[in-house]
Amino acid sequence: LNALEIALKRIGDDIPVTLHMQPFELNPDMTAEGVDAGEYLARKYRLTEAQQAASRANIRARGESVGFAFGERSRVWSTFDAHRLLHWAGLQSAEVQRQLKQALFKAYFTDGLSPGDHAVLLAAAASAGLDTDAARAVLDSDAYAYDVREQEAFYQQAGIRSVPAVILND
Repeated sequence: LNALEIALKRIGDDIPVTLHMQPFELNPDMTAEGVDAGEYLARKYRLTEAQQAASRANIRARGESVGFAFGERSRVWSTFDAHRLLHWAGLQSAEVQRQLKQALFKAYFTDGLSPGDHAVLLAAAASAGLDTDAARAVLDSDAYAYDVREQEAFYQQAGIRSVPAVILND
């Protein structure tokens, strides 16, 4: 997200841009308790410990180059509730959705917190200026579950297999 925002700043105001975050789970079958990150990467991508360490170093360097700090993350968790909350935030405004996305990225990638933990999600919502009671109501229900699954299926059928992915004018 930081690299895209830097690129958009370089373009300036000549081209109007509105960002909309679409839901896409890399692991739609992930359980709420998650799995060990090292085991997951070894299984999914067949990466050795040395390859994982090199990949983390590369990701950290790329993050630093655009002003984002990647921390240690010991587990991989379900992101479905985070996507439901992002969908709801997008109904408020594209800007508040972007702020929530940034807060969620920091919680997950910098602080190593679970994006399935409702306390983490509510703290991110508060930091983005969202009403935490309304956010709690979303999380305590199945609100937007259908919408998120429908959008995920649409983008999977369109050939999206990894993130980040940028789609211009549909």
